[in-house]
Amino acid sequence: MTAVTPAPPSTAVRPTPASPVPPGRSSRRSRLRTAAGFAFGAALLFAVAPLALSDFRLALLAKYLCVAMVAVGIGIAWGRGGMLTLGQGVFFGLGGYAMAMHLKLADAGPGGMPDFMQLYGQLDELPLWWRPFASPWFALPATVLLPMAVAFGLGSLVFRRRVRGAYFAILSQALAAAMVILLIGQQGTTGGTNGLTDIKGFFGYDLDDPVNQRMVYFIIAGLLLALLALARQLMQSRYGELLVAVRDGEERVRFLGYDPASVKLVAYVVAAGMAGLAGALFVPAVGIISPALIGIVPSIEFVIGVAVGGRATLLGPVLGAVAVAWARTALSERFPGTWTYLQGLLFVVVVAFLPGGLASLWALARRREGGAKARGRGWLPTGRRRAERAEVPAA
Repeated sequence: MTAVTPAPPSTAVRPTPASPVPPGRSSRRSRLRTAAGFAFGAALLFAVAPLALSDFRLALLAKYLCVAMVAVGIGIAWGRGGMLTLGQGVFFGLGGYAMAMHLKLADAGPGGMPDFMQLYGQLDELPLWWRPFASPWFALPATVLLPMAVAFGLGSLVFRRRVRGAYFAILSQALAAAMVILLIGQQGTTGGTNGLTDIKGFFGYDLDDPVNQRMVYFIIAGLLLALLALARQLMQSRYGELLVAVRDGEERVRFLGYDPASVKLVAYVVAAGMAGLAGALFVPAVGIISPALIGIVPSIEFVIGVAVGGRATLLGPVLGAVAVAWARTALSERFPGTWTYLQGLLFVVVVAFLPGGLASLWALARRREGGAKARGRGWLPTGRRRAERAEVPAA
């Protein structure tokens, strides 16, 4: 009986596997990159922008950064949680009106009534629900806690009944429309279509002074960086991973013993708080808050900025919101009658050709660079490489 001689081992040179990077070193590099990114952002916002921009353009940038704050929250709720929030203008308006009510009461003349109440002549005394906002200890927390409380109540009703997708988006948009109708109908107490205007002071500082306007800008820039740090912490935590899991497979997460409604509710409430803070800072930056700034159209514009920048990343929503807001100003200055069409075209082009937003350009470039290096080194796909090692033709 003839013995079977085993085939000689293949002489093909196998690539040496790359040495694994220790987890500690990888996390250390990640922390260093994050610290460098925040340092670069701080230098850009606190040093470069004030030196390079005029007082008027710096005030516009402060307005854009307030929009970016809303975008950070939408990035958490929509980008990570899959909740298309088309009603963030509601929470933006709640924070803005809470701050504006306090500032109007602080500037009120004899009688302690705001000027528009005296002008319309519909009230003889200050309404009861206005009076707590005279205290900064009530008004400042209310700019964040009031939107979060409304979001908690709405989210508890919606998510427990498993409303999601387009139905959730339509419901949130209807809430924004109802908010605008309510504000317009209460002209004597909310200013109606005009809103709360002619805000001149900010906790004792005159907003007409350019120095104080710069102070407001620095406050907005610092809080934006703080919100980015908070958003990154949420995304990198176990809760962030669970939120992504709920977005990609809600039923599977439920079968694992978690409550998807509670997970989504936390993201929705956090996003509402960020929008409320943005609205509160928008008031001293611009000097006005009105129903036109918190309705359906502004809520959709918030989402457009996040989609253009890249909703699944940390910086994408911020950069997209600032870019869209800047484009709106630039296009409205040059093309007053057609800038809305150009803005819509920008949104359509990005959604059609870059579903991941402008932030995905960096990932695409790195992927192509990696593919080019692999082809240059003669690397082959895994299946073909194993086939060649076994000296068997690849299928």
